[in-house]
Amino acid sequence: MKNLFFVLSSFLVFLPLLVSCDERNVYIVYFGEHDGSKTLQEIEDNHHSSLFSVKKNEEDARSSLLYSYKNSINGFAAVLTAEEASMLSEKDEVVSVSQTKPNAWSLQTTRSWEFIGAEGGMEFGRNVDSEIEGNLQRKANYGKNIIVGLLDSGIWPESRSFSDDGFGPVPKSWKGICQTGDSFNSSHCNRKLIGARYYLKAFEHYNGRLNNSFDYRSPRDHDGHGSHTSATVGGRKVEKASAIGGFASGTASGGAPLVRLAMYKVCWPINPNMSLAQGDTCLEADMLAAIDDAIGDGVNVISISIGSNQPINYTNDGIAMGALHAIKKNIVVSCAAGNSGPAPATGESATPHKLKKRMYPLVYAGDVVEPHVPKNSTAGQCLPGSLSPKKTKGKIVLCMRGEGMRVGKGEEVKRAGAVGMILGNSPLNGNDLAIDPHVLPATQVVADDAISIFNYIKSSNKSVAQIDPGMTIVNTKPAPSMASFSSMGPNPLVADILKPDITAPGVNILSAWSESSSPTKLDMDHRVVKYNFDSGTSMACPHVAGVIALVKAIHPTWSSAAIRSALMTTATLTNNLGKPISTASGEIAKPFNYGSGHVRPRKASDPGLVYDASYTDYLLFLCSVGVQKVDPSFNCPKISPSVHDLNHPSLAISQLSGTMTAKRIVTNVGGKNSLYRASVSPPQGFLVKVDPNELYFKDVGEKQSFTITVTAKGSHKASNSTQGEYSFGSYTWNDGMHVVRSPIAVAVSQA
Repeated sequence: MKNLFFVLSSFLVFLPLLVSCDERNVYIVYFGEHDGSKTLQEIEDNHHSSLFSVKKNEEDARSSLLYSYKNSINGFAAVLTAEEASMLSEKDEVVSVSQTKPNAWSLQTTRSWEFIGAEGGMEFGRNVDSEIEGNLQRKANYGKNIIVGLLDSGIWPESRSFSDDGFGPVPKSWKGICQTGDSFNSSHCNRKLIGARYYLKAFEHYNGRLNNSFDYRSPRDHDGHGSHTSATVGGRKVEKASAIGGFASGTASGGAPLVRLAMYKVCWPINPNMSLAQGDTCLEADMLAAIDDAIGDGVNVISISIGSNQPINYTNDGIAMGALHAIKKNIVVSCAAGNSGPAPATGESATPHKLKKRMYPLVYAGDVVEPHVPKNSTAGQCLPGSLSPKKTKGKIVLCMRGEGMRVGKGEEVKRAGAVGMILGNSPLNGNDLAIDPHVLPATQVVADDAISIFNYIKSSNKSVAQIDPGMTIVNTKPAPSMASFSSMGPNPLVADILKPDITAPGVNILSAWSESSSPTKLDMDHRVVKYNFDSGTSMACPHVAGVIALVKAIHPTWSSAAIRSALMTTATLTNNLGKPISTASGEIAKPFNYGSGHVRPRKASDPGLVYDASYTDYLLFLCSVGVQKVDPSFNCPKISPSVHDLNHPSLAISQLSGTMTAKRIVTNVGGKNSLYRASVSPPQGFLVKVDPNELYFKDVGEKQSFTITVTAKGSHKASNSTQGEYSFGSYTWNDGMHVVRSPIAVAVSQA
């Protein structure tokens, strides 16, 4: 079960960098917000004029323009030299000019909805009183007529998850299109999948024209990722769905099965000469065009299961730019936090292959490698071409996680003639167990079991093992827990805003799949599936988007900030054993792992109080972090507010020197005549005071303000060992019915 909301993949350059002053790259030229006085044609003409001012002639200017952003975002993407980009950045009307880098962004790769309490009478494996708390999906009419736009790898429209049986007319608010292309025509959109577009101009600038044998030049999904996330958000209820081999058989459903879906395909194969399993890349100029169209099309929610490890800030991050404009239109954006997580009992597998029920010789991969393979830590990781068929044939091989893909290790074991594989977790992976559709009989074991098996092999001259057929097991404990791949805080953009915001299910999620992609995406795997398991913050992101759609359906007038607040302040910190949520290594998780906690949809629909924030509030926040030019109609004040005063449902202080006071405003969305009392669980080494500590609300919609003062205790402040290290706590408002909790993360100044 995993993390979300902010972004973090990797991009390594192994060759010397040869730079030419004439090298042409894709740049986003950003003017900020439209003032509403110009027509779309006038906006586009202005973009052409700006571009023409740095180009040799009009023909060159027009041919270099890739996108003219004009729905809500004011800007364009064009092919420029570094000198041309520099000239544009000096113009007064230009907010920022940022280069779109290839391969900087990538995709972050159904009982989960019942597990978290969105349907039925269960929540985290515990019975709840549905009559009292209500069935959230039913209360929200299953998200009917809420429109969710997804930026992803496309969609497989024939999946039963996207059937429009029983759907009424498309909402009149919808202004989008169904863009045709390879193997995709207007009939593939329907009253469920109401829109589809694709974007690859920036991708093709760096990679040349798309090879149609590796992907569809259309909204159709070749990878599988986009179909999976789309069905997770709002797929129809499909009976008798299962992964390959019949695992997890049952009814597959999205969290909001009656929402309308719109796909914005922005991700394409990283390298057509490599396996599909290497993943897709998504370029910022393409993504920003998609967000701009999604805003103009009339979506209510945007789900983006895409992340990056490139250094970013608020003026060169296309997703951040787009999200700001979405907020002004009251569109809620859910983003994946990234799969770059800490590198700071029973086995699991979804392979349909079976071994005869008998013992087979068991070997450690590092002992059966080819002579040329170095005997180092990677020798036991079953990397391509490493195993000796002569030493491996007919045996079960213990492979260790580390480098390479999990399913790729199985491919290597099968190539070498082994009959099965045990995939052992490293200590970093701890108790994380991913369900993979391996190409041979295989199972995965936790780190402690992997060490025991390794020691057994080393201590025995005739070690043996057998792999029994797999079966579906539900209601495992403890759950949820934090996956090792989940990216962790602190926030790389602004450490004084706690990120991630929240966590949600993201491991071993069964959902729709592309029938052009095998379950493993390996070249040698030619199996076709309609549903498949996948794991990643990519899977957590659409879970949150689905909850957002349900809350939006119940409270259509709530702002995006209010909905975000409702999810965050009602999240839980305990698992289905009633104990604190843990990490894969078994340690107690912290806010840098899960943000405010694990999402609880049932509680999010009735949070009691919300921390609201307007578009202007976010502009003031940008002023506080040094971003002065975003909206031409808005000027930063001479003295910007404190970054800590953004009305956010959490509090992070990265450099506390002595005492700091933050302001907050809460809005009553519960009942009339409500009295809330504050309680504090202070971070170790700090004092926290909430003033006033009681808030009385006479009416719904009434607002009350308060302050939070944080003081470092004398010994903590003076200790060099604690400087820069975070302590965590929380403050909570409670009226006897609603528990409104906000996490606190504090570190003393290193100065």
